[in-house]
Order: sequence, then C-alpha cells, then structure tokens
Amino acid sequence: MPQDTHEQISLNKYISSSGFCSRREADKLIEQGRVTINYRPATLGMKVHIKDSVEIDGEPIKASTKRPIYIALNKPVGITSTTDPKDKTNIVSFLNYPKRVFPIGRLDKDSDGLIFLTNDGDIVNKILRASNHHEKEYIVTVNRAIGAEFIKAMGEGVPILGTTTKPCFVRQEGNKKFRIILVQGLNRQIRRMCEYLGYDVIKLTRVRIMNIKLESTLPTGKWRFLTTPEIDKMNELVLASSKTDEEAASPKKEKRRKEGKPVATTVKPAEKQSPPAKAIKPKEKKQQKSAAAKPENKEASTKPAKKSTSYKEWRNKRNY
Repeated sequence: MPQDTHEQISLNKYISSSGFCSRREADKLIEQGRVTINYRPATLGMKVHIKDSVEIDGEPIKASTKRPIYIALNKPVGITSTTDPKDKTNIVSFLNYPKRVFPIGRLDKDSDGLIFLTNDGDIVNKILRASNHHEKEYIVTVNRAIGAEFIKAMGEGVPILGTTTKPCFVRQEGNKKFRIILVQGLNRQIRRMCEYLGYDVIKLTRVRIMNIKLESTLPTGKWRFLTTPEIDKMNELVLASSKTDEEAASPKKEKRRKEGKPVATTVKPAEKQSPPAKAIKPKEKKQQKSAAAKPENKEASTKPAKKSTSYKEWRNKRNY
C-alpha cells in the first residue's frame, strides 16, 4: 500500500489489500452495491485515498501495510472454498487464522489437497488469470478401469461447458487412477471431463500448484506458511507468465484499435462442521518428501495406456 496520503489507488485493489477478498471478488461486491466510500455508494473503477472511509456491508475495512501472508492448506473433503460466513463449511472458519485471509482460487468441496490462502490480492489476480497457464497437478481415482483411449482423450481435450479443454499432461498411475496437470481452471473441470467419457470420479486430490507440492508431512486438515524461497519462486513464475501474456496480447490490441474494435480490458452446508485446521511449521533446510513425487505402483489394466509423453516432453511442446 502507498504511504503517500495524497496518492489514489483503485477501489478493488484497496479492498484486496485489506485481506477481505481478491480484486475479482471486490468488483462483484461493488456491483452488488455492498461497498461505500465515505458513506456513499461506490461504483466500478473508482479510486480512493488511503484515508478514505471504505465500508463493506456497513463494516469498515482498512488496506494493510503489513507483510503479506501466504498459507498452504491440505484441505479435507467437506470444506468449501468460500469466505461466506453463512456457509458453515467455509474455508476461512475452518482455518481459523487470527488475521483475515482468503483462498486463491477454489478446490471443490468433494475434493481434497493443496490450496493457498493469502491477504495479498495482487498475486491472487496474477495466479488466477487463465491466460497465464499456471500448472495445477492432481491425482484422480475413477469408478472403473481406464486405458490408452481414456488417457489420450483426456490429454487432447474434452468438450465441456461450451468449450474444449486445453491439451494437458495425463499419465496412468493404476487400473483406475491417473495423474493430470491442468493449465486452466474451469468449474469442476476434471469431474466434467471424466463424466463426458463415461466415468465417475471417486477421489480427487490436488498435489501441486505451480512450484509448490503437497508434502507427505502436511496431513489432511493441517496448514503451514509458504517459505521465502517458495514465495520468491512463485512470484518469479507469476512475473514471467504476466510478461509473456502482455507481449502476446499487445499485437492483438493494436490490431483491434486500428480496426476500431473495442479492447476488452450456493453450496449446501455439511451436517457436521469440521474442526479448525492446525498449523505445521515448515522445515526450510530439509527437503520434504512430496506426496506428488512418486506415483504408486501401476496396477495391471485390461487396456493399459501405451508409454505416454513424459512431463518434460509435454512442457517443451506447450505452445500456449
């Protein structure tokens, strides 16, 4: 946050820096008429001074000038990736952290595994921007045997939600289990992809986001702070992808300007609430064993997948 009291910043940035929610969610609150500046209704695109009175639902908020918080949580099944206090299964109440934080992205209520929480609204926007193609890795178990055709179809793209999913890395891990790495985040994407191919997801665990892996030392329901090297690497990846995105977008924007075209600039509560999460202190000097590092021994399949493209080869071929 700026220290100069005469400097103005965008309202959504002010809200996100307070730790209340991301910029995207802040825009929704503004559109819903839930935000006021100096007791007057706010509108999208407004700017504020650091000394202005900003309220959400009548409650004052203040932009934070303190060091950002970054938390890695091993989310259990049954917890919803929302900050809505009306939802008894909301992730913020489960975490029970003393300062205001919010989740980066979402992880389905029926899924478990790695999810980040923070009070840094800037990094949330950069990570969630679909065009930045940040990797998220999952281990998935389905209801019946899979084989080469399934792996190929999942990897090449499946039509869901009015679009076709982007090509992704998929590798068979067992008779009914596979590993998948996504670079986009459509709603319930993996489950919908499997359903399209005639499979039901039995278990879905996220084991990696970008450079951060889900460690075996972080049990379900526990959390830890991201280490400084992890945060530095994550920011490096975010910066690199943002620059690439801007470079790719510039020619398109210029073409649109020349042509005179505009440039586009409820969950059901669980019956029983889970106990609050507990923190695990990270061991920065000792390399932790990763839950995503070694796949389980492959079981025999009626139609086993052929030797698939390695992860390294897949990354080298990515052109989006």
